[in-house]
Amino acid sequence: MRHSIAQIVPTVAAAYTRALFTIERLRMTALIAGFTLSLSLILAIGAQNAFVLKQGLKRQYVLLVTSICALSDALLIVAGVAGFGALVTQFPSIEIVARYAGATFLLVYGTRSFISARSQQHGLDPAGNTIHSAWQTALTCLAFTWLNPHVYLDTLVFIGSVSTQYEDKLMFALGACAGSLVFFYGLGYGARLLTPIFHQPISWQILEIFIGIVMYSIAATLLLGLPL
Repeated sequence: MRHSIAQIVPTVAAAYTRALFTIERLRMTALIAGFTLSLSLILAIGAQNAFVLKQGLKRQYVLLVTSICALSDALLIVAGVAGFGALVTQFPSIEIVARYAGATFLLVYGTRSFISARSQQHGLDPAGNTIHSAWQTALTCLAFTWLNPHVYLDTLVFIGSVSTQYEDKLMFALGACAGSLVFFYGLGYGARLLTPIFHQPISWQILEIFIGIVMYSIAATLLLGLPL
C-alpha cells in the first residue's frame, strides 16, 4: 500500500505542477494580449493624443492630463470586459450623441489651433505661455476623452468582445489598462525630449497647424460617419 502511494504522489505532484504552469501561461498570455491590443488601438494619432502631446511639450498639468486619460481608459476597458459594451449596441443613440457633440468640440478646438498658429509668434517658453487653470485643462481633457465615440467602440465593444476569447478576463483587462497607462504617461512625460525643437516659433506653428488638421479630419469622419 505504501509502495503504491509512493508511486502516486510524484505523479500527482507532476500533474499539479503542469496545471499550475498551464494556468500561469494562460494568465500571461491574456495579460500580454490585453497590453498589446490596447497599445495598438491608442498608438494612432488622434485628438486626445495630440492634446496630451501639447500639454507635455508645454509642461502644464501633465500629471493631471495623463491621469485623466489613463483612468478614463481603465474605466471603459473594465466596463467593456464586464459586458457593458452591449449597452452601446442596444442604445445606438449614445454613439450618435457622442458623435455630433465630439465633432462640434473638435471643430472649435481645431479652429483655435489654426488661429493660434496664425496670430501668435511664440516659441516653447513655459514661463511665457498662457497657462489655463487646472479645471479648464481637466474639462478639456475630459471632453477629448468622453466625447469621442470611437473610444466607446474601441474599449466597450472591441476590447470587450476580444476579452471573451480568454478565460482569465481579469488579466486581460489588467494588461489592457497597463497598455493605456504606459502610453499616456510615456507620451506626456516623453514629450519634453522635444522641447529644444519647440523653442523655435516655426516649430510651434507647425504643431498648431498639425493639431488643427487632426481635429478637423476627425470631426469630418464623425460627421460623415466614416471609420476612423
